[in-house]
Amino acid sequence: MSAALALERFVHRDTVQRERFPFWFGAGRMRAWLTAILFLLGIRLVSLGFYPLMDTTEARYGEIARIMVETRNWLTPMFDYGVPFWGKPPLHTWMSAASAAVLGVSEFALRLPHWLAGVGVVILVVLHARDLGTRPLVSAFVLASMIGFIASAGIVMTDMALALGLTVAMLGSWQVWQGRSRYGYAVAIGLAIGLLAKGPIVVVLYLAGLLPWLVRERGIGRWLGQLNVLGFTIVLLALSLPWFIATEIATPGFLDYFIWGEHFARFLDPGWAGDLYGKAHPQLRGTILVDWLYMAAPWSVVLPWILWRERHSLAERRATLWFLGPWAAAPVVLFLPAANILPAYVLPGLPPLALLVGGLMNDADVARTRRGLWIAPAVLAIVLFVVIVFVADKRSDRTLLADRRDYRVYYLDGRTFSGRFYTAGKARDVGDDGVIAESGPFYLVARSNTEHRILTDRACEVERAGERRSLYLCGTR
Repeated sequence: MSAALALERFVHRDTVQRERFPFWFGAGRMRAWLTAILFLLGIRLVSLGFYPLMDTTEARYGEIARIMVETRNWLTPMFDYGVPFWGKPPLHTWMSAASAAVLGVSEFALRLPHWLAGVGVVILVVLHARDLGTRPLVSAFVLASMIGFIASAGIVMTDMALALGLTVAMLGSWQVWQGRSRYGYAVAIGLAIGLLAKGPIVVVLYLAGLLPWLVRERGIGRWLGQLNVLGFTIVLLALSLPWFIATEIATPGFLDYFIWGEHFARFLDPGWAGDLYGKAHPQLRGTILVDWLYMAAPWSVVLPWILWRERHSLAERRATLWFLGPWAAAPVVLFLPAANILPAYVLPGLPPLALLVGGLMNDADVARTRRGLWIAPAVLAIVLFVVIVFVADKRSDRTLLADRRDYRVYYLDGRTFSGRFYTAGKARDVGDDGVIAESGPFYLVARSNTEHRILTDRACEVERAGERRSLYLCGTR
């Protein structure tokens, strides 16, 4: 083959590739953006199995998923053996348990579905960004580089599944407005995902994000006309309602606790004492604003400056701004008066925030960001290294319980969720009377440097010392 012919074929193949994959070969060096996004997501994927489940949230949900795999009870998540978990619907547990059933129970398996949910949100941003007048890969990079989003992509909890469901529902609603009625079923599927991830709160977030835009456009009737309300309702109820009914039948009292306790009392009463699975942690009302600042960082700092700079041209983009703005603000506004919140509550508002930033950035902003693309993956790698090496073991009992012999484990000051998970549910609490009926050797986990008569009565010796708790071997003498 002549050199000229070879060169001609190479050029032809390159041209075909550019036409098939414009997002990779397109103008503006889009390949750099995609590579940076893949690095961010890839670094997070690789990290999933390198550190233990940490107390309390992640270890709690990890243990609930482990029990589901062990007991094969796929209907009702269990807080402990025989104790139903009414605090949240089952989707996050189904996700982790299904993965663990296939891959084996491990940190990687339990976290993988939540990472995949995060990837799904990023893909949705890419696919719908152009319809919303924003840059697909730039918006996706903004989202993937947000501290709160990339951290949450891979944490065993409810919020990434909720964010995925709300994103599907909101983007489907935009497509319905554009006359694509079939996307009404996507709205129903998205809301069903949210209902099974966290309950009715997804409907509140959805309406808070959607209605201001529809009212501003005076288009509620037009949108409902495009929706196919009957088909939407059938799909939504068919996907979500059966589990709620079946769980109330299996464990009566679920709906009362879940609807009233988890959706009203928890947020309105700072000292709510009705939590069956822990203690409420009252915070100053308005703390959600602080949570939003660092969960959306660094773009939470950039957005106000861009809005101010582009203030004279915002009218030209009012349709997109009125759609994305309320959606992004809904979690913050909703939880502003709440007394018991977690930072992850702002997560459903991060995808529209990324689309908003990606649409408001001018060419100079894009060029500056592109020159510093690799800062985000480098920072993520450093942060994960610090967490894995210096933080994770202090917030989990995995290392404390590693390589122990097959003795029963007791907790003097209450079992931790990580202790329950890393003993496969075999850890027990010491009774209020301080008496352990164990006849042979056993392990005791207690606060470091604690003084308790059981340590001397049962000849306990320090097996492994930790900063917060120590592992004692007792009854060998």
